[in-house]
Amino acid sequence: MKRVTTGLCAAALTAMGAAGTAQADSDEPILITMNNWTSQNVLAYVTGDLLAKLGYEVEYVPSDTQLQFQAIADGDMHFQVEVWEGSMLNAFEKAKATGGLVDMGDHDAVTREDWWVPAYMVEKCPGLPDWKALDRCAELFATAETSPKGRFVGPPADWGKHYSERIESLGMNFEEVPVGQAATLWAELQAAYDREEGVVLFNWTPNFIEAKFDGVFVEFPEYEAACLSDPAWGINKEMLYDCGAPASGWLKKAAWAGVEEDFPKAWELFGKMNFTNAQIAAAAAMVDVEGISPEEAAQKWIGENEAVWSAWLPK
Repeated sequence: MKRVTTGLCAAALTAMGAAGTAQADSDEPILITMNNWTSQNVLAYVTGDLLAKLGYEVEYVPSDTQLQFQAIADGDMHFQVEVWEGSMLNAFEKAKATGGLVDMGDHDAVTREDWWVPAYMVEKCPGLPDWKALDRCAELFATAETSPKGRFVGPPADWGKHYSERIESLGMNFEEVPVGQAATLWAELQAAYDREEGVVLFNWTPNFIEAKFDGVFVEFPEYEAACLSDPAWGINKEMLYDCGAPASGWLKKAAWAGVEEDFPKAWELFGKMNFTNAQIAAAAAMVDVEGISPEEAAQKWIGENEAVWSAWLPK
């Protein structure tokens, strides 16, 4: 598995230079998991900056969003700052059951991940945001690629969603077209928004999108855990995934169990770290709206939120 950085990142070096270096309780590097969306990257670098203040060496390790949890359980990575219920529940719980991965607690942030439409489409498609209304208006969302079916712009495949299965299970007149990276979602949204064209795409909160675009989540049949495991549950008695995502999902942190013994100061920090919806959305906006890098956004967040993160540091 390729690591992004060997040794201290530039942001961590800056933080150490500004605040001084504490004495770490280990000479080994702490391996921070990196995924392919903005807020996770910024918060990962914030974590690295704070670890640097404690004297630790930090490395950043890119990982598939589903495989990362077993890698953490195996000690190949040490910490994940954003574990989303809607995308990662099954992989997270499976790895936790091994005993090698530890649930480090929830953030205050409340999450939602699902299909989303701009507000102007609600006017063009009466009955939205109900999913049945969306399906009746499928032609408004069709492209040359999918016509006569509507196009749903889906997330990267490794995010672990099952939207093609949902489409089939609910008998929808749509086709999922997944993107390769999160930035493509926003490019598709911006292009459609500028022309007020039909678009329905994967979105989530907290995210910078809610501050920049007016829109709503599509309301599917209410989520229950049985929807993901019991075909007899729900509208379709023979298939899974005939429901929406949790409307108020959790956002957790996860760590390798060995961190408690090998990096006790880091363990204490991880347990105390806690981000709100507003903080995460603002972190993403620094990159996706202001145009600075995730490393720079982390430094800016550190500079503007000392009262928040100073309470997380071991005394």
